[in-house]
Amino acid sequence: MSQPTFRALMLDDYANNSFREAQIVRPEPAANQVLVRIIASGVNPIDYKIRTGKAPYAMPELPAVLGTDMAGVVEAVGANVKHLSVGDEVYGLVGGVRGLQGSLAEYVAVDTDLLALKPKNLSLREAAAIPLVFLTAWEGLVDCAQVKAGQKVLVHGGAGGVGHIAVQIARALGADVYATVSNNKRSIVEGYGATAIDYRNVSVEQYVKQYTNDEGFDVIYDTVGGQSLDDSFAAVRHYGHIASCAAFGTHNLATGSLRGATLSGIFVLLPMLTGNGRAHHRDILTEATRLIEQGKVKPLVDPRHFTLNEARQAHDAVEQGSALGKVVIDVA
Repeated sequence: MSQPTFRALMLDDYANNSFREAQIVRPEPAANQVLVRIIASGVNPIDYKIRTGKAPYAMPELPAVLGTDMAGVVEAVGANVKHLSVGDEVYGLVGGVRGLQGSLAEYVAVDTDLLALKPKNLSLREAAAIPLVFLTAWEGLVDCAQVKAGQKVLVHGGAGGVGHIAVQIARALGADVYATVSNNKRSIVEGYGATAIDYRNVSVEQYVKQYTNDEGFDVIYDTVGGQSLDDSFAAVRHYGHIASCAAFGTHNLATGSLRGATLSGIFVLLPMLTGNGRAHHRDILTEATRLIEQGKVKPLVDPRHFTLNEARQAHDAVEQGSALGKVVIDVA
């Protein structure tokens, strides 16, 4: 008797970096796993970087199914699974790195520690836009910087994927939030209750003086890297905290060190890559569900609809920066 198969996109070659459609055998969920029927796959910059061979710290052995974020429906439950049942609608940052199957496929067997019940007030398509960016924002703002009500928080790249969620989380925690954005995206961060800073037309010294009386921001979340991280060292208050999910360049730490500032590097893929800390991702996504159901956080989703056949075009939209919000691929 032949085993049931499902449709997936395979990557065979990092140099060619194009997808091939394939039928692969549908797995049975192992202990502590569930089999999820994928409805939607969220696209993040790490996805095209893996596809093009630019993320050696995360790339799987080929051939492989890529795709990091997903939302879908539990179809089967493995042994020892307590908090999920068949029919549950779930979301998570589940794979596409090292040995973990990704979400550009109709099914995936997932460690339940990487999944949470999706918010009831979001569609599965909207939910697929959440996991990586929420986890990244939360790890920086809450796990590392421990943002508190009344603090002044600056988010660099406040209209981007991680940035727009970081702005909303900081607001939900009661912080006074500021965000650097290009002028055409001011309305996005202002809609979340943050003060927009047009970084192209105002210097770091000017906005630090205007918004903090020259004292600097309590917490800065850098989602951009490069010059934005250097600017953060100059904009943080004495003994303040900088979190960055883009600290991959070479930087002079003197400016921040002379302020006694703390720098936290955020690398959200570590629990998937190492197997350690996965249950904390489930806890963070459970918190995401709570905040979203309370109306305090909402994903900004690019209006374009891409099918599984159009996954390459979805990757290109993210790489070229043409997206307004998170790009999502409709798998089902």
